[in-house]
Amino acid sequence: MRRALFAAALWLGAPASAEPVARLVSFEPGAGLALADAQGIARVVTAPGDHEVVRIAAADLTSDLRRVTRATTANGTQVWLGTLGRNPAIDRLVRRATLDVSKLRDAWESFVIATVVNPAPGIPAALVIVGSDRRGTAFGAYELSRAIGVSPWHWWADATPEHHAAIYAATGLHRFGPPSVQYRGIFLNDEDWGLQPWAASTFEPEAGTIGPKTYAKLFELMLRLKANMVWPAMHKVTAPFNANPENARLADRYAIVMGSSHAEPMLRNNVGEWTAPATEFNYVTNPAGVADYWRARVRANGQYESVWTLGMRGIHDSGIVGPTTDDARRSLLGRIFTDQRAMLARGVNRDLTRVSQVFTPYKEVLDVYRGGLKLPDDVTLMWPDDNFGYIRHVPDAAERERAGGSGIYYHLSYLGAPLSYLWLSTT
Repeated sequence: MRRALFAAALWLGAPASAEPVARLVSFEPGAGLALADAQGIARVVTAPGDHEVVRIAAADLTSDLRRVTRATTANGTQVWLGTLGRNPAIDRLVRRATLDVSKLRDAWESFVIATVVNPAPGIPAALVIVGSDRRGTAFGAYELSRAIGVSPWHWWADATPEHHAAIYAATGLHRFGPPSVQYRGIFLNDEDWGLQPWAASTFEPEAGTIGPKTYAKLFELMLRLKANMVWPAMHKVTAPFNANPENARLADRYAIVMGSSHAEPMLRNNVGEWTAPATEFNYVTNPAGVADYWRARVRANGQYESVWTLGMRGIHDSGIVGPTTDDARRSLLGRIFTDQRAMLARGVNRDLTRVSQVFTPYKEVLDVYRGGLKLPDDVTLMWPDDNFGYIRHVPDAAERERAGGSGIYYHLSYLGAPLSYLWLSTT
């Protein structure tokens, strides 16, 4: 069953950890493998054929060791960081039955952190971090960073870690994952007042908007929090995420799954990307034009890991244009589902059960759904709150059995009528 959790402003959830963080390291001499001592810090080793996010996480782990110890030299200890099947040295340990990865095979975002004696000639011991997939491996590196005292918010909140001159990895094997919720992420919304002007004027003036430099910092934060998904900023003041192809490439390098809000089907930012008159964003009178618009995004982004929003509403958080009754809306949405899924089958994967899709019955759409809207069984149903923290619909027994599973779209803060509490920070 596909499971999802989304938040409108901030992801909340426990890390997918099976072991207490305190067990991973000690700061007392002689307690395990020296990741840092008077000679320096451990060297983080990756394989050339591994995923790019693994190299990113390795560089961050090295920086974190330096941040905690203030050391720059190497002490001879090695940390092996790699993905199962993508790191020959780690795969050799698995074949020799030196490293138990039985629970990693075919697992989602899982990892093992283990001390291994004599992993290779001339290496008396190493700390091995192996992931079931690319995010699992990255999560393993950031779990070690968390264990040595580096906050996921170290950059965003200027959180300086406590200094330690020595760090020792606990002996033994520690298993983590899989997470209980498959997709966990945030929606950058109402960015007009904070993130957008800061990025455009201060952090990334060369882009003049929230661009790759800002998203790179956000994606790092997501990985450190063991989140994996982002709905990008989408207000008129911000350039659409896909207007700069580097944004999507960057998300792929960080192994971040991109999606889009209930108002942006098929990864399309309608406010910034729909250039025809608003009245033509109408699947009753202009189905070919709208379909071509969606199809172009499938061609451009079909190669990336995404969650595709199905359905249709107005240009920007308004009701669907065209049908005037709920019965007509249900009929049209059924046709739209069929057409959108055909695009995904042609442009992403013919097996649609392998294409992550979501439908969010937000605002007026929930009444349309409750009236009998039929949804393909493999599509995730994301249940929204009423914008102020109250979930409007809880899945019944039949909905809980759907292959697509359920998700939550939840506002930690909301700017809009009839009440706007953002300025009070009370939600």
